[in-house]
Amino acid sequence: MTTHVTTERSGFPFLRIAIALQTLTIFLQAASSGLLMTSAYGEVLHSVGARVMYGASMLYVLAAVLAWKPGGGSPRPIGHAVGFLVLASVQVAVGIAHLPSVHLPLGVLMFGLSVLALARR
Repeated sequence: MTTHVTTERSGFPFLRIAIALQTLTIFLQAASSGLLMTSAYGEVLHSVGARVMYGASMLYVLAAVLAWKPGGGSPRPIGHAVGFLVLASVQVAVGIAHLPSVHLPLGVLMFGLSVLALARR
Protein backbone atom coordinates (compact mmCIF):
# COMPACT_ATOMS: atom_id res chain seq x y z
CA MET A 1 0.00 0.00 0.00
CA THR A 2 1.41 3.36 -0.98
CA THR A 3 0.45 6.72 0.32
CA HIS A 4 0.56 9.85 -1.76
CA VAL A 5 1.15 13.18 -0.08
CA THR A 6 -0.85 15.98 -1.66
CA THR A 7 -0.78 19.71 -1.11
CA GLU A 8 -4.26 20.40 -2.45
CA ARG A 9 -5.80 21.61 0.79
CA SER A 10 -3.37 22.24 3.58
CA GLY A 11 0.02 20.75 2.78
CA PHE A 12 1.65 23.94 1.55
CA PRO A 13 0.72 26.97 3.64
CA PHE A 14 2.96 29.33 1.62
CA LEU A 15 0.53 29.02 -1.30
CA ARG A 16 -2.44 29.94 0.88
CA ILE A 17 -0.50 32.85 2.39
CA ALA A 18 0.45 34.11 -1.09
CA ILE A 19 -3.18 33.98 -2.25
CA ALA A 20 -4.33 35.74 0.92
CA LEU A 21 -1.72 38.45 0.44
CA GLN A 22 -2.81 38.93 -3.17
CA THR A 23 -6.47 39.14 -2.12
CA LEU A 24 -5.65 41.69 0.56
CA THR A 25 -3.62 43.87 -1.80
CA ILE A 26 -6.40 43.84 -4.40
CA PHE A 27 -8.87 44.87 -1.70
CA LEU A 28 -6.57 47.69 -0.57
CA GLN A 29 -6.34 48.84 -4.19
CA ALA A 30 -10.11 49.23 -4.21
CA ALA A 31 -9.91 51.35 -1.06
CA SER A 32 -7.08 53.46 -2.45
CA SER A 33 -9.01 54.03 -5.66
CA GLY A 34 -11.58 55.89 -3.57
CA LEU A 35 -8.79 58.02 -2.15
CA LEU A 36 -7.49 58.52 -5.68
CA MET A 37 -10.73 60.24 -6.57
CA THR A 38 -11.04 62.31 -3.40
CA SER A 39 -7.59 63.33 -2.14
CA ALA A 40 -4.26 64.65 -3.33
CA TYR A 41 -2.23 61.74 -1.95
CA GLY A 42 -4.56 59.07 -3.36
CA GLU A 43 -2.67 58.82 -6.63
CA VAL A 44 0.62 58.06 -4.89
CA LEU A 45 -1.02 55.51 -2.60
CA HIS A 46 -2.77 53.78 -5.51
CA SER A 47 0.43 53.75 -7.56
CA VAL A 48 2.46 52.19 -4.74
CA GLY A 49 -0.36 49.74 -4.09
CA ALA A 50 -0.32 48.69 -7.73
CA ARG A 51 3.35 47.74 -7.42
CA VAL A 52 2.69 45.80 -4.23
CA MET A 53 -0.28 44.01 -5.81
CA TYR A 54 1.83 43.09 -8.84
CA GLY A 55 4.54 41.76 -6.53
CA ALA A 56 1.93 39.72 -4.64
CA SER A 57 0.81 38.22 -7.95
CA MET A 58 4.41 37.25 -8.72
CA LEU A 59 4.72 35.74 -5.25
CA TYR A 60 1.59 33.67 -5.98
CA VAL A 61 3.29 32.26 -9.09
CA LEU A 62 6.39 31.39 -7.08
CA ALA A 63 4.33 29.73 -4.33
CA ALA A 64 2.35 27.72 -6.89
CA VAL A 65 5.55 26.44 -8.50
CA LEU A 66 7.03 25.55 -5.12
CA ALA A 67 3.84 23.76 -4.07
CA TRP A 68 3.92 21.74 -7.28
CA LYS A 69 7.48 20.69 -7.90
CA PRO A 70 9.17 20.12 -4.53
CA GLY A 71 5.90 19.85 -2.64
CA GLY A 72 4.37 17.19 -4.85
CA GLY A 73 1.13 19.07 -5.44
CA SER A 74 -0.96 19.59 -8.56
CA PRO A 75 0.33 21.87 -11.33
CA ARG A 76 -3.14 23.43 -11.67
CA PRO A 77 -2.45 26.35 -9.26
CA ILE A 78 0.42 27.40 -11.52
CA GLY A 79 -2.06 28.09 -14.32
CA HIS A 80 -4.28 30.03 -11.96
CA ALA A 81 -1.34 32.05 -10.66
CA VAL A 82 -0.04 32.83 -14.15
CA GLY A 83 -3.58 33.85 -15.13
CA PHE A 84 -3.64 36.30 -12.22
CA LEU A 85 -0.28 37.68 -13.26
CA VAL A 86 -1.62 38.24 -16.79
CA LEU A 87 -4.72 39.96 -15.36
CA ALA A 88 -2.49 42.09 -13.13
CA SER A 89 -0.40 43.09 -16.16
CA VAL A 90 -3.51 44.08 -18.09
CA GLN A 91 -4.80 45.94 -15.03
CA VAL A 92 -1.59 47.95 -14.73
CA ALA A 93 -1.63 48.74 -18.47
CA VAL A 94 -5.24 49.97 -18.52
CA GLY A 95 -4.62 51.92 -15.31
CA ILE A 96 -1.66 53.71 -16.86
CA ALA A 97 -3.77 54.35 -19.97
CA HIS A 98 -6.47 55.90 -17.74
CA LEU A 99 -9.26 53.60 -18.93
CA PRO A 100 -11.50 53.39 -15.86
CA SER A 101 -14.28 51.70 -17.84
CA VAL A 102 -11.99 48.66 -18.12
CA HIS A 103 -9.80 49.18 -15.05
CA LEU A 104 -12.58 49.20 -12.43
CA PRO A 105 -14.54 46.14 -13.62
CA LEU A 106 -11.29 44.22 -14.10
CA GLY A 107 -10.32 45.05 -10.52
CA VAL A 108 -13.67 43.74 -9.27
CA LEU A 109 -13.20 40.57 -11.33
CA MET A 110 -9.68 40.09 -9.97
CA PHE A 111 -10.86 40.51 -6.40
CA GLY A 112 -13.67 38.01 -6.89
CA LEU A 113 -11.36 35.46 -8.51
CA SER A 114 -8.77 35.93 -5.80
CA VAL A 115 -11.37 35.37 -3.05
CA LEU A 116 -12.50 32.26 -4.91
CA ALA A 117 -8.91 30.98 -5.17
CA LEU A 118 -8.43 31.63 -1.46
CA ALA A 119 -11.65 29.78 -0.59
CA ARG A 120 -10.53 26.78 -2.65
CA ARG A 121 -7.24 26.52 -0.73
